[in-house]
Amino acid sequence: MKDLNIVFAGFGGQGVLFAGKVTAYAGLLAGKELSWLPSYGPEMRGGTANCSVCISDEPIGSPLVTAPNVLVAMNLPSLDKFISAVEPGGLVLIDSTLIDKQVDRTDLSVFELPATALAEEQGLRGLSNMILVGKLFQQACIGSAPTAFCTEEILDQAMQKCIPARRAAMLDLNRKAVSLGAHL
Repeated sequence: MKDLNIVFAGFGGQGVLFAGKVTAYAGLLAGKELSWLPSYGPEMRGGTANCSVCISDEPIGSPLVTAPNVLVAMNLPSLDKFISAVEPGGLVLIDSTLIDKQVDRTDLSVFELPATALAEEQGLRGLSNMILVGKLFQQACIGSAPTAFCTEEILDQAMQKCIPARRAAMLDLNRKAVSLGAHL
């Protein structure tokens, strides 16, 4: 497997850290080496938030991702902050509902998804993060992708582990959001 060095970034309250946690947990359940390093401002909701997720077959030397090969940007400040650091040939997933700026780098695979609008339309308010996780799964793990780190079943198990018991009713909505993103 090719190493995945992912940065999930957006505003606090968008579920950036949760998206990273589910992705990291899927790697853990698949038997991969991994790290999950959250970072957020003191404001939490409304402040900036990002997390670095490393998934590899080899031990990970540092949990800090300075040159991601995947960027999931959920707001414009995050895109502006991290786009120049993405490795050539990298993957960029953008919530185009909140980001109306075009990426001018031609050495990246860029997918613009109206994740927030789709979440609202489908009755999945607050789950745009999981739509983007579904798209990440589709791009990184389906077919003969060299970055395949888990199966659909393992991703579902990761969601089950990461959703706390008091929010168990959200599991099916998260599944629907991931499926929606994977089929875009």
